Amino acid sequence: MNSRSSIRVSRRSFLRSGAGLVGLAALSRSGLGLAASAGRKIPVGVQLYSVRELCARDLPGTLAAVAKIGYKGVEWAGYHNRSARELRKMLDDLGLVTCGTHTPYESILPQNLSATVEFNQILGNKFLIVPWMEGKTRQEWLDRARLFNEVAEKVRAHGMYVGYHAHAHDFQKLGDQTAWDIFFGNTRPEVVMQLDTSNCMAGGADPVEVLRRYPGRAITIHLKPHGGGAEAVFGEDQVDWKAVFEWCETKGGTQWYVVEHESSKDPLDAVRRCYAALQRMGKA
Repeated sequence: MNSRSSIRVSRRSFLRSGAGLVGLAALSRSGLGLAASAGRKIPVGVQLYSVRELCARDLPGTLAAVAKIGYKGVEWAGYHNRSARELRKMLDDLGLVTCGTHTPYESILPQNLSATVEFNQILGNKFLIVPWMEGKTRQEWLDRARLFNEVAEKVRAHGMYVGYHAHAHDFQKLGDQTAWDIFFGNTRPEVVMQLDTSNCMAGGADPVEVLRRYPGRAITIHLKPHGGGAEAVFGEDQVDWKAVFEWCETKGGTQWYVVEHESSKDPLDAVRRCYAALQRMGKA
């Protein structure tokens, strides 16, 4: 799959194309500087949508900068007209791994799944995460749940997972349930629930409560600051990070923390500051 992104493209169209200090009180609320007591160490990757314009201009240089910061893996958001072998060599040369990819819904349909699996086998990726879906009825979400169950069974033979990434609209109700709960309440346990902490809160939900409803499902999770302004990083925002980390490291089944920051004027500096914040928290 080739990237067709532009530097001005919206988040929604990007995903559909596949390219696609607040003081001591806030620091205390978010648990900055407090290493989790019960937690196991979870590797930290970065969602490359955070630095998409840099990737479009200089993918090798951006990957090198990400590796220098200390990130262990990258989650793709488009492949910038590179083959899987080219991408894999770039990562291998830098000591990075693929910790996931945001792959369009169409790429997991029966007629496309074999090619998607082959590409990601070469890439060394086992997490096929669909970043965007819409549905106006309960039945539409149930139909998608059935498809993901079928795909999960097929890709398991290749050591892979399929999953879905959260956006704000997923937490709006269709009848007496949210789309998120309809979908994940009817999918197999191995279908990855890739919660995005900020998108969840933007949809009016509490990420900690959502995580607790689905033990073992947050196999990868997007750590994204919410509140505190466009430049805020972990500990400068409103997410209860201490509770998020405690759940992920005990009952969440989490294999990767994936950092995403979308609103900074200096994207590379933002992901650098995010990583530094995680280091202060004892998470990186």
